[in-house]
Amino acid sequence: MRNHTRLGLAIASVTAASLAMTACVGSTGSSDEPLDSVTWMTMLHTPTTPESGGPIESALEEHTGIDIDFQWVPDASKDEKINAALASDSLADITSLTNIANTSVRQALTSGQFWDVEPYLEEFPNLADIDEQTIDSARVDGHLYGVPFQKPKARYGVLVRQDWLDNLGLEVPHTLDELAEVALAFTEDDPDGNGVDDTTGFIDRAESAILGFRMLSGYFGAGNVFEIDDDDNVVPSFTTDAFTEAMEWYRGLYERGAVNSEFVTMQKQNQQDAIAQGKGGIVVTGLFEAKNYMNLAVSADPQTPMAWALVNDMTHEDVPRRILSDTNGGFGGWMAISKSRVGSEEDLKAILGFIDKLLEEDAFRLMTYGIEGTHYTVEDDVVSVTDQNLWQQDVQPYSSSRPADDLVLFKDDTPYVDEANEKMAENADYTIVNVALPLTSETYDRSWSTIQQGATDAYNKYMVGQLDMDGYRAAIDALGGQGLDAIVEEFTASYAETR
Repeated sequence: MRNHTRLGLAIASVTAASLAMTACVGSTGSSDEPLDSVTWMTMLHTPTTPESGGPIESALEEHTGIDIDFQWVPDASKDEKINAALASDSLADITSLTNIANTSVRQALTSGQFWDVEPYLEEFPNLADIDEQTIDSARVDGHLYGVPFQKPKARYGVLVRQDWLDNLGLEVPHTLDELAEVALAFTEDDPDGNGVDDTTGFIDRAESAILGFRMLSGYFGAGNVFEIDDDDNVVPSFTTDAFTEAMEWYRGLYERGAVNSEFVTMQKQNQQDAIAQGKGGIVVTGLFEAKNYMNLAVSADPQTPMAWALVNDMTHEDVPRRILSDTNGGFGGWMAISKSRVGSEEDLKAILGFIDKLLEEDAFRLMTYGIEGTHYTVEDDVVSVTDQNLWQQDVQPYSSSRPADDLVLFKDDTPYVDEANEKMAENADYTIVNVALPLTSETYDRSWSTIQQGATDAYNKYMVGQLDMDGYRAAIDALGGQGLDAIVEEFTASYAETR
């Protein structure tokens, strides 16, 4: 069934409203009766909860032959709600676990609360077809405690203002040296032609160390959060020479004004506004964002000259082409099946069959576009939403619960969508994943958030000139005694055991 081009369809996330934490009904337990209903605790990324028994839910029930009781959890409060459900074992038959670094989640996975589904996947055509790299990323201690949500493997690239390149007579950059030249030209040469010194090269934001810049560091050869060194140790990438080389390169641009000076405190919405207002011309981000930036700019000025070049083949010197995965190698969490709720292999297989049907094209179409003629139309293989408000109300809430969002069934009527889809698919061949994803470290589970913040603080201070490189390295060394040394030791031991 999954023979179409694989790629991501970006659906904007919005902070959600209240949780309908209804009591679990229709529990499969260990009954001898055939499974005819399933409860599913899943994330809600939209302001309103979809109507129970609404058109998409009813169509999914008809497609799968199973009654579905959705228990929606607002994404903004998912950690609190999921942690409470795990602690009290008040889970649904299926629970979407999308924060893969959550300590309570990882402890629950290894404590026996959920079925190891890997032995059963080969019995179902679509589950058996899940990419092996995604399976590898989803294992914990060598076990697969849920069906992995499938994502495009690597969605990031570099977006560059094409109209600014044209204004300055510059070519699209494909190496970091060329990118630096463009960043400086966008800063110093009035690319928008308004006669005012009001533009910069890069527009970055507060998550630079873990998103935008981290992706840039990958072009220098840095790993994806963790990597294997020459001695087979699992080490954080922010401790490596490639990462610090990337920092020196980026700080050089920052010092010349080619990175926005306020990036350390800039939030995502402010970054998007600055891009839409033409304050900068380079963004390291998901390739699908070009569409969103255009929409924002057109909303502000229907005559905007904005145009984008989407670059997915950036390289540096003799480092082979590579792209860090922003989706854990195509893995977005688990559809975990509760052992206390689902007490028999027969019912487990019935639920796996239900998930397998959700991976079929008809189900994907329902959860992505809705019902043809009501929510969308297709002409010459191009899809158009007929009523945006109705689509947002009826369909959008289901999009984040698709077991896979890497299918493309139609072309899109919005600029840059098809190009982004093609280039994200190309990225799959050059993907670099976090080698620590399937490994175990109790110290990581307990302390990583604090250590990551310490590393981010050191990066920010270096970038703005409060630390030199020796100061950065000293700050990173100090994290060793706060748990980083133990994490390296534990991940390395886990890696040795699972090789």
